[in-house]
Amino acid sequence: VYLYAIPETHINDISVKTDLSEDFTNAKLNATLKMIGNENVKIKAYLEDALGNKVVEATDIPFNNKLNFSLDVEKVKLWSAEEPNLYELYIFVEKSDSTLVEVVKQKVGFRHFEMKDKVMHLNGKRIVFKGVNRHEFSARRGRSITKEDMLWDIKFMKQHNINAVRTSHYPNQSLWYRLCDEYGIYLIDETNLESHGSWQKMGQCEPSWNVPGNLPEWQAVVLDRATSMLERDKNHPSVIIWSCGNESYAGEDIFQMSEYFRKTDPSRLVHYEGVFWNREYEKISDMESRMYAKAFEIEEYLNNDPQKPYISCEYMHSMGNSTGGMMKYTELEDKYLMYQGGFIWDYGDQALYRKLPNGEETLSYGGDFTDRPSDYNFSGNGLIYANREVSP
Repeated sequence: VYLYAIPETHINDISVKTDLSEDFTNAKLNATLKMIGNENVKIKAYLEDALGNKVVEATDIPFNNKLNFSLDVEKVKLWSAEEPNLYELYIFVEKSDSTLVEVVKQKVGFRHFEMKDKVMHLNGKRIVFKGVNRHEFSARRGRSITKEDMLWDIKFMKQHNINAVRTSHYPNQSLWYRLCDEYGIYLIDETNLESHGSWQKMGQCEPSWNVPGNLPEWQAVVLDRATSMLERDKNHPSVIIWSCGNESYAGEDIFQMSEYFRKTDPSRLVHYEGVFWNREYEKISDMESRMYAKAFEIEEYLNNDPQKPYISCEYMHSMGNSTGGMMKYTELEDKYLMYQGGFIWDYGDQALYRKLPNGEETLSYGGDFTDRPSDYNFSGNGLIYANREVSP
């Protein structure tokens, strides 16, 4: 925990959006600032490239409580997982006599993500997700992970051709997003919503139990979670898709969440797997998304006049000696433009170190702590162990 001081008149919020020319060579940076305070101030801004060279600047931007300015950037270096080029935006708040009040920095990545001809494109090129679902977990610290853990994960992903992460099933630490911006990892940023089990009865779908469903008492709660995530993460180029949550069936509340994402941030797409269970809410998700569909089932969808591209938001359940047959899915990526990859379940085991009577330590999970009932080894689904050793 730390505290820091800010002046009475200061920048309270920054929203940065980027527009690219049709040939992706030039760009416009559009910034919106929300100010707090009544002091008469002026704003200056400039943009630096990765080498510290000043690319473009704006001076004497007029002040009001919410101001906008734009910067034109020529021969822009685009951001992608393969080439995560970042710029640094500096914003200066000055008094009328040019006394400096505040300086704020914001990383900027220029990229354009869109749905074109029913296929997702980044910077004009079809994108394929070679992704994983990732929990924030450490064998030593549980849910509290360190920067070193995050950097290890990113290095491992880069070495093994993993280019995307679904933040299953909650927004992650802010540092993770900054590192994904820097090193180049695509993110499906997922709202912390899961009511897995509330709409199931002895393993069967039971819609009458659905939460949040169409219940008006839940709508404000759901939208608050969506707003909190979007407002915190809106400036990260690594975030290209907003996800409405996980395994919470479907209904009006989640539909309103998806509409909030689209209206507030049309630069990104919206994901939600749960519409598979209730096609009445088809409009929630911009893409067809299913869990653990067999390769032939996906191919049947792709050969039956599909209206949306397909991603496997969870597949290749990696418990024990598994993750075989991966080629059946990667072959679909080459055969069908509208199959755009998936996210393995999951990246790492969730287990904790436990000291044995002889003093040795072992990785332990359900049932090892005399907890009954438990799900036993069901938290061990990862490509790596909880201590970040690679699983064979």
